[in-house]
Amino acid sequence: MSDRRQQDGPRRFTLGKAVQYLAIAFGLFWSLAPVYWMLATSFKTELEATRIDPTLVPLEPTLANYIGLGGQSLPFFAFFFNSILSCLATAAIAVVIATPAAYALSRARFRLRGTVSYAILVFRMLPLVVMLAPLYLLLLNLHLLDSIGGLVVGFTTFGLPFAVWMMKSFIDAVPIEVEEAARVDGYPRWQILLRVVTPLIMPGILTTATFVFMEAWNNLIYPLTFMTTMEKQTLPAALVLTFTGQFKTDWGGMMAAATVTTLPLMIAFFAVQRSMVRGLTSGAVAGA
Repeated sequence: MSDRRQQDGPRRFTLGKAVQYLAIAFGLFWSLAPVYWMLATSFKTELEATRIDPTLVPLEPTLANYIGLGGQSLPFFAFFFNSILSCLATAAIAVVIATPAAYALSRARFRLRGTVSYAILVFRMLPLVVMLAPLYLLLLNLHLLDSIGGLVVGFTTFGLPFAVWMMKSFIDAVPIEVEEAARVDGYPRWQILLRVVTPLIMPGILTTATFVFMEAWNNLIYPLTFMTTMEKQTLPAALVLTFTGQFKTDWGGMMAAATVTTLPLMIAFFAVQRSMVRGLTSGAVAGA
């Protein structure tokens, strides 16, 4: 009986491994198939990209779609610069505001702390469409419509609650004894935050900034609503307005632009991947 169990053990182990590999392969295929289709379509001609029977591999690969992005008729690099500028500004402002706010929610003791925390969380749950009208009126009164500054205000408004909750989890992971030692040395609260807490939560700051950047980069409805000048649009909105027409859609050009649009997100993710893992791990430990 024991010999039979010993013989069945390797079979079960092998079967389990096979199931795991199949699940991983299916997950990779499910995730990478759209990316491959985007890349393949970006190298297709206009006729091949609109065929009824699509081809998996471009029959006549061409760089015309990428070359067309730099044409004078399409201010693609202006769109790219607008996205980079607005998203970087949003990430920086969100982190600067969220860090002291999260520190207050984590360390301060006041009566409405729980209420304020849950209010921030509820605000995060609101969909983008709900905030369009009040944000539009606010930007209209401040004369910030159709400007990068107004777009940054909109992005920051939606990304700030998430940034506060992320930063709070990272600050909760910092031992309170470190701050007490700094307080004994005579440091005030703001110096403890800047000189003691901030260096310890730097992976969390990079993680939060990266998530806020990616969320702002993928935002479509705010640029379409707040920006009226074509040259001031960001990339997601420009893809919809430029390559989609009434009678046809330039799929090759759109996929080429989407490929270039995806590159900053991939670069940002891989550049701070190690810090993101450290930050998310520390936040998970603190939550536990």
